[in-house]
Amino acid sequence: MVGGALRLLRSLSAGGLVLGTIFFVASLTPTLIPRSLLMQGGLSGGCFAIGYGLGVAWRWLWRYMQLREPRDRYRKIMKIGAFAICLPLAMLFLYKTTGWQNSIRERMDMEPVGSAHPIEIGVIALLAFITLLMLTRLFLAVVNLISSKADRILPPRISRVIGFSLGIVLFWSVANGLLIRYALHVLDSSFAAFDVMFEPDQDQPTSPLQPGSPASLISWAELGRTGRGFVSSGPSADDIAKFTGQAAQQPIRVYAGLRSGGNAKERAKLAFEELKRVGGFERSILVVITPTGTGWIDPAAIDTIEYLYRGDVASVAVQYSYLSSPLSLLVEPDYGEEAAQALFAQIYQYWTTLPHSHRPKLYLHGLSLGALNSERSAELFEVLADPIQGALWSGPPFASRVWRQVTEARNAGSPAWLPQFRDGSTFRFMNQNGTTALAEAPWGPMRIVYLQHASDAITFFDYRDLYRQPDWMEAPRGPDVSDQLQWFPIVTMLQLAVDMMAANTTPMGFGHVFAPEHYLRAWLLVADLPGWSPQEITRLAHHLTEQRSISNISAD
Repeated sequence: MVGGALRLLRSLSAGGLVLGTIFFVASLTPTLIPRSLLMQGGLSGGCFAIGYGLGVAWRWLWRYMQLREPRDRYRKIMKIGAFAICLPLAMLFLYKTTGWQNSIRERMDMEPVGSAHPIEIGVIALLAFITLLMLTRLFLAVVNLISSKADRILPPRISRVIGFSLGIVLFWSVANGLLIRYALHVLDSSFAAFDVMFEPDQDQPTSPLQPGSPASLISWAELGRTGRGFVSSGPSADDIAKFTGQAAQQPIRVYAGLRSGGNAKERAKLAFEELKRVGGFERSILVVITPTGTGWIDPAAIDTIEYLYRGDVASVAVQYSYLSSPLSLLVEPDYGEEAAQALFAQIYQYWTTLPHSHRPKLYLHGLSLGALNSERSAELFEVLADPIQGALWSGPPFASRVWRQVTEARNAGSPAWLPQFRDGSTFRFMNQNGTTALAEAPWGPMRIVYLQHASDAITFFDYRDLYRQPDWMEAPRGPDVSDQLQWFPIVTMLQLAVDMMAANTTPMGFGHVFAPEHYLRAWLLVADLPGWSPQEITRLAHHLTEQRSISNISAD
């Protein structure tokens, strides 16, 4: 064991160690989300491995160009010097990790941690690096084996190119076919099995106006776990009337689960027919929702509009996946587009046939991957002749085309994390502190609001962060972004990719978790809601927050 460790140390490249350590210490600096012990260790080990690999590649290139190299004696001295410099440097930056993590926690009103466990992070990072190093050496051994076979019939350089190319194809095939696809299949099957399960306190509804009832076109079982939770939750007419002191209607919620139809068009058609059956087009407001990857719909978003319109609201959604949004974004960013387009087409085509004075106001809504696919459900030019009233898209992912175009075309001087776009008549942006647009600024015929947090990596991740500093890092920064955040080539992109996976672990109102009071202010912008005084809106915000807290406690 000791002998093997010594041989491993002696085999390491001095240049790789130096560059790997630079990547390692850079990975310890803060980005957007507080990291767990395991996440930080894995991230740092991966960054060290990438830096080390670049250092080794530079040494290979130096040799390939047949440039002069130092003698063996000097190389040994350089390696000893590299260890002497890199080890203390890594320990120093590990010691600083606690302060860096607390700089993020402070911005999110979280309790500071006494220690970020630097020793444990170092051990996990070392294990991750060794694992990746062994895999790389296995890859090179396969390349050399293929090249040696090809050497018998081909020139050496051609055989090396062939060996390297075939090695990449072989390893990518194994990783993609056996690991990524198998892992996705296992995850999809696991989430699908979970989706079928019934909550012990959920009974099949008996009201004929509720999906899943005996009179419904959609069976209770085929709604799925998320669908059953959506249609059976939310405020009742009595809840709304008790809070407002005025008469209220029972909100209509329609949901088609993934198992309710063989394809997206069938599920959309079924949801549309169910919406007509229960009178959804007779309400004042109709919200077409695109769920997240798992099929989940944020209760805070829909409860809010139902209270604001005193229950005179219908909402409809179709499930398209079981996978979480961050996973779907990184692996299959187009997942769900077909379902969103199919549902909107069914709703919009019928809605445009109704008399303007006797049809509901039509809005779109989506969170995360739902916002991305809701945005894709229809091109704006397709609805210009008879425009919908607007959209509320929260946590728009980095792949959202319209969001990116509007953000990049923002008015000069407005920050990338809360842009102003032209006169604000069509697009406005909000965060937890409100919007930069003037309250008295007039709206056009269609109101689109993006609700986003500067600390949300799902929104602000970008593959171009590999080689350039993103605009949202420029001063002034968002209120929930650490002032100690720095940009580093390659490393920052990897940090933000890890932040995406933890974006839902933040306190409410930060990261990818949206608070009811923020949805409340967003809906007040999107929908024209007269008759609510500032005092009533404040009271409703407190009420919704209390209800959210109670539901979270019940879920725990």
